[in-house]
Amino acid sequence: MFGICNLAIIPLRIEPSDRSEIVSQVLFGEHFEILEQVKQWAKIKLQFDDYEGWVDSKQYQIISESECHQLSEDAIVLNADLLEYITGPNNLLLPIPLGSSLSFLNHSDINTSNFNFEGTKISGIKPKKGILNTAFMYLNAPYLWGGKTPFGVDCSGFTQMVYKLNGYKLLRDASQQSKQGEALSFIEESEPGDLAFFDNEEGNIIHVGIIMEDNYIIHASGKVRIDRLDHLGIYNAEANKHTHKLRVIKKII
Repeated sequence: MFGICNLAIIPLRIEPSDRSEIVSQVLFGEHFEILEQVKQWAKIKLQFDDYEGWVDSKQYQIISESECHQLSEDAIVLNADLLEYITGPNNLLLPIPLGSSLSFLNHSDINTSNFNFEGTKISGIKPKKGILNTAFMYLNAPYLWGGKTPFGVDCSGFTQMVYKLNGYKLLRDASQQSKQGEALSFIEESEPGDLAFFDNEEGNIIHVGIIMEDNYIIHASGKVRIDRLDHLGIYNAEANKHTHKLRVIKKII
């Protein structure tokens, strides 16, 4: 079985329970395979990044296998505004966040609610210089474990969505993203838009941010913020200390 998110944002949980940890979010228009069903819960695998988790069965629309494959083959079309509205029958207004998927709106067999979108769309691969412009749209967004929107985002959700809006695919977690791209030996070799990864005392990748010019980095820590970056890691001038230990720099694009 297959499904598509027809609500603004739904939580993706690690276990089939409302009390379970939220590990990510499914945004409007994202489609997925249903792997397992337990009572009111469905274990899904998102088609974009193969990320798995549990969602409430009342929070999505069933689609066919062929419809799911069609959406996977279609060009990705996303909402380019921080917040926009989908309109539907009886003057229905459904708010959707930045990065929501709009490709299915052109498929009448899937868009059975006759949703319509009149906002700004974005599609295709953009020049690398656009990465930072997109990242700034999330500036000051509060940190939220599992979040993927300007209303709450975690470090890897931030980098994934920024890259997605520019036409590039990143995996969901920082540890997964750290295995993509080409490693650089020095900060001086990096360009704005490259990714910096940070580890803990056990050597596990736990954080990621987007490199800016002049040894700055934009990342989600408490909120999406800009800090200094050096060979040791992220330096927070407000706290007057390094907060994250640099592990590797990756060129993805």
